Amino acid sequence: MSVQSAAADVDVDLRQLFASLARNWLRILLFVLVVTGLAFAFASLATRHYKAQTQVEIAPRESVYTRPAGSNNDGDKPILDEQGVATQVQIISSNEILKQVAQKLGLARLPEFDETINMSSLSRMLILLGLKNDPMDIPADERVLKKMREKLNVFGVEKTRIIAIEFSSEDPKLAAAIPDAIAAAYIAGQGAAKSESNTAAADFLAPEIADLSKQVRDAEAKVAAYRGQSDLLMGGNNSTLATQQLAELSTELSRVRANRAAAEGTADSVRKALQNGGSLDSLPEVLSSDLIQRLRERQVELRANIADLSTTMLDNHPRVRAAKSQLADLDAQIRSEAQKVMKGLVMQADAAKARENQLVADVNTLKAASAQAGEQQVGLDALQRDAAAKRQQLELYLTNYREAASRQDRNYVPVDARVSSPASVPSEPYFPKVGPIVGAAAAASLLLAAVFTLLRELFSGRAMRPATGARFAPIDEVAMPTTARQEPAAPLEPAVRLEPAVASEFANGDAGASWPETVAESEMTVRAQPIAEPEPATEPEPAAQAEPVAEAVSAAEPEPVVEVQRPRSVLGEIDIEKAAEKLIASGAARAIFVSPEGDEAAASAVLVAREVSDAGLRVLLLDLTASGAASRPMLDSGLFPGITDLLASQAQFSDVIHADLYSDCHVIPVGTADPVRAMRAADRLPIIMQSLTTAYDLVVVECGPADAQGISRLGGDATEVFLSMLEPDDEVTRAAVKLIESGYPDLTLVTPLGHEPPGTPGRRSAA
Repeated sequence: MSVQSAAADVDVDLRQLFASLARNWLRILLFVLVVTGLAFAFASLATRHYKAQTQVEIAPRESVYTRPAGSNNDGDKPILDEQGVATQVQIISSNEILKQVAQKLGLARLPEFDETINMSSLSRMLILLGLKNDPMDIPADERVLKKMREKLNVFGVEKTRIIAIEFSSEDPKLAAAIPDAIAAAYIAGQGAAKSESNTAAADFLAPEIADLSKQVRDAEAKVAAYRGQSDLLMGGNNSTLATQQLAELSTELSRVRANRAAAEGTADSVRKALQNGGSLDSLPEVLSSDLIQRLRERQVELRANIADLSTTMLDNHPRVRAAKSQLADLDAQIRSEAQKVMKGLVMQADAAKARENQLVADVNTLKAASAQAGEQQVGLDALQRDAAAKRQQLELYLTNYREAASRQDRNYVPVDARVSSPASVPSEPYFPKVGPIVGAAAAASLLLAAVFTLLRELFSGRAMRPATGARFAPIDEVAMPTTARQEPAAPLEPAVRLEPAVASEFANGDAGASWPETVAESEMTVRAQPIAEPEPATEPEPAAQAEPVAEAVSAAEPEPVVEVQRPRSVLGEIDIEKAAEKLIASGAARAIFVSPEGDEAAASAVLVAREVSDAGLRVLLLDLTASGAASRPMLDSGLFPGITDLLASQAQFSDVIHADLYSDCHVIPVGTADPVRAMRAADRLPIIMQSLTTAYDLVVVECGPADAQGISRLGGDATEVFLSMLEPDDEVTRAAVKLIESGYPDLTLVTPLGHEPPGTPGRRSAA
C-alpha cells in the first residue's frame, strides 16, 4: 500500500515559537548592545556637518512710475509659474554662478572641497593599487564644482515663488556664506543680463530708426506723386471728386424721377375726372387754382340766388332761367380751367422726364470715371498702408530707443529677484544626530535579532506540532530478522516479495487452473523483525553507558529467523468496486492500468474512472492505447484531439480535455496527430502527468499491453498499478510476474466481468 506524505498535517506552535525569544534573551540583548555601541561610536566620532539656507523671492521689481507711458509692461514680466521657478532654480545652480562663488570665497584652497589637499597615505596607496581613481586627473575647478554640487541643494518652495538655497559644510560660517554668495551672484547676473539687453537694444534701434525715417519719407512721397498722376482729387468725406459727383447726381436723379411720377399721377387723375364727369372738388391741384376758386365762389352765390327766387317764382320765370343759365356757364368755365391745369401737369411731367434722361446720361458718365478712379485708389491705398506701417514702426522704435537710452545713461536696471531671507550661521550640526541614530540602531538590531531567532526556531522544526484532527494512513510494519553483529547497511528490499517457488508457479502455472485458485494456493514467505515504536527524543546517553550495551549486543547469540506465513492475495482485489474503494481510501493520485489481453480489457480503466467519479472526486482518464479503445466508448468518436496533439505541440490542455458522455469523468483521447512525431516528445509525459495530478484528484491511465519500462514515465508519488484481466491465461500470468519482478510488488488485478454500472441494468462493460 502506498503511503502519502503527512508533512502538510502540522501546525506552527506559536507559544513554542515565541518562547524561543525568552530562551535566547541574553544573546539578543548582547547583539543589541553591540550594535547600539557601534552606532554611538560612529555618531560620536563622525565629522560634524552644518547646514544654512538662503531664500530668494522671484517677483517683478519694476516701479509703476518708471514704466513706459502707455504700456502695461506685460512683456517684461518674468514667468512666475512652476516652469518659470524651475528655470530659475537651474540658473542658480549653474556652473557659471558656482565658479564665481568658488573664486570669490577661495574654496579651491580648502581641503573640504579639494581632496588632493592633505591627502591621506591610505588614499595614496589605494590610488597606486588602482582601487581608487586619482583625483589629480580631474581639473581643480571641476573637483571644486563636484564637491559644491554634493553639498548644494536648490529647490522651489511649494506653492510659492521663493527659491531656497541650502548648503552644508563642516564650517558653520562657510555654510552660511556660500548660499548668500550664490544668491548675490544670481541677482548680479540677472542685473548684468538686463543691462546688456538694454545696451544691445539701444545699439540695434539707433541705425534702425535712421533707416525707417528715410523709408517713411520715400513712402509718403510716392503717395503724393501717385495721387497727382492719377488725378485722384479728394472731395468731402475723404472721397475722390468723381465719386462725390456721382453721389450728388444720383440724389438729383431720384428727386426728378419722384417729381415726374407725381405730375403724371396728378394729370391722370384730372383727366379721368373730366372724362367721367366727376367732381373736381377732390383734386388739390384744381382747387389750388385762384381762377377756379373765384368761379366756385360765384357758382355758390348763383345757387343761393336761385334758391331765393324759387321761393317766390316758378322755374320758367325769366329771372330764374337767367340765373340757371349763368350757373351753367360757370360750370363750363370751371371744367375749361381744369383742362388747362391738366395740360400744365402734363407739360410738367414731360419736362421732368427730359431732365431725368439728362441725369441718367450724366450718371453713366460718372460711373465710368468713378470705376477708373476706384482702380487707381487701390494702388493709392497700398502705398498709404505701407507708409502708415513704416510711420507706426518708426514711432515705436523711437519710444523704445528713448526708454533704453535713458535707462542706460542712469544705470537703472531693476532685477526681478531679491533676497527675502539671508542665511544665518547655524549653531547645531544637522549630522550626525546622536539620539536618533542610536535609537534607530537599537530598534533595528532588536528587530533583526528577534526575526533571526524566530526563523531559526521555525526552520529547526521545534516549533511544529501535529495538526488537530490529522489522520495518517496506516502502515503495515513488517519485522526484519535480528542479526548477531553489525554489518554494513544493505539496500532496502521490498517489504513484500515473492519466494522463488511462487515465481516459478506463476511462470509455469497450470493453464487449466483458475486464476483466483492459483493465487489462493500461493503463499508468500515473509521474513520479519519487530520494529520498535519510536521513543520521544531524549538526551543522548554518555559514552560510558553506551559501551556496555554495545558489548552485550556483540556477545549475544544470533536469534533464529522467524518465518511468518500470511495468507493474502498477491495481486489484491479483482472487481471494479473494490478497486475504486482502494483508490479512494488510499488517496492515490495516479492509477496505471496495463491490459495485456488487448483492447477488450481496457474496459477496467473506464469503469474504475467512472466509479471514482460517481463518488464525487475529480477524475481524468488518459488513453495511451494505440487504437483508442478506452476513450472511444466515452466520446463515441476517435476524431477528437488528444495526447498526441499535446505532445506534438498542436493543441493545448483546454483543447484535448473532453467530458465523458455518460459520467462526470473527463478524458484525454489518443488524438489525431502523427504518433511518430508525438513519441519524439515522450519525455514531456512526466511534466504532463504532474500538471494533470495538480488539477485532478485522480488520473487514470490506460496503457494497453505495456511493460514496466513503458509505464516508468507515468509513475510518481501516490501511484497505484493495476493489471486488467478478462481470462486467466498464461499471457496475463507472465505479464503479472514481469511487472512484480520489475519493481511493482503492489500490483492489483482488476476484471470488468460481472460489473453492473449503476442505473444501467444489463450493461456489463463500458465497451
